[in-house]
Amino acid sequence: MSDSASPKLLYCRCAYAQVVPQGVKDEVLQRLCDSGASFESVADLCEMAAHRDERLKAFAAGAPIRIAACFPRVVKGLFTQCGAALPDEGAEILNMRAQTAEEIAAAMLRE
Repeated sequence: MSDSASPKLLYCRCAYAQVVPQGVKDEVLQRLCDSGASFESVADLCEMAAHRDERLKAFAAGAPIRIAACFPRVVKGLFTQCGAALPDEGAEILNMRAQTAEEIAAAMLRE
């Protein structure tokens, strides 16, 4: 994979903890859908980590990757807990708890 590879996009719906504002989640998802960009949506990264879902390893190995979820330290910890540590370079985590939907969508979709 070359350095210019487009990052894979991963959107976490944060369905169970309900700590991300609903409006932000909905708007980010809508903007991703409207963009026509290819992205993967998961119900909840926390639940996936709790069940040691093997897809987390595939996501981590698929760097570069951009993840719309919650606090970066939490997301990194979830992946590490499952033996699927995200790389220091090539993994960008956008925080839907602290950033606006506009900021997140723009970052996710930038070239």
